[in-house]
Amino acid sequence: MVTIRRERKADVAPREALLDVSYGPIRFSKTSERLREGRRPGLSFVAASGRRLVGTVRLWDVSAGPDRPALLLGPLAVAPDCRKRGIGSALVQVALREATLAGHAAVLLVGDAPNEKTAALWLPGPYEPHRLLARELNPGALDGARGLISASGRPERQPDLAALVAGLAGSEPTLAPRAA
Repeated sequence: MVTIRRERKADVAPREALLDVSYGPIRFSKTSERLREGRRPGLSFVAASGRRLVGTVRLWDVSAGPDRPALLLGPLAVAPDCRKRGIGSALVQVALREATLAGHAAVLLVGDAPNEKTAALWLPGPYEPHRLLARELNPGALDGARGLISASGRPERQPDLAALVAGLAGSEPTLAPRAA
């Protein structure tokens, strides 16, 4: 049985392994990754079969042009041996439902069908404009949306480099300054 739930800290390593299997290293070069890097997702869900993570989807806070908050869906991945069972669709449905309940008005994604709501929006890098899609969670949320899609979510906590170096210097005698 597959259960869909919010992502937990313990899911990070298996999620990253699943994304590596699903997309390979090319995932880091995608334009949508530029909107995700250094940010925390607004919402994130996983599908688990027992203790095994078999699916993941994350939604990221972005602006669909000036002063128009939205979410960017992706990446979505399902373990190769679990595909064609509706897990990906179920993950997206849960994500859209939870985004609606959280008060979000629209979700953007790079997909496979044209969408007139995104005609005047663009991503910060190479992409195929006809693949930029949208799903309004509130009717009219993207009416008149125009401009660059940009990251707007909470930044990830970055380690303090000075503290890391000081910690290493304090614990590793070979890194500490030598007395003359």
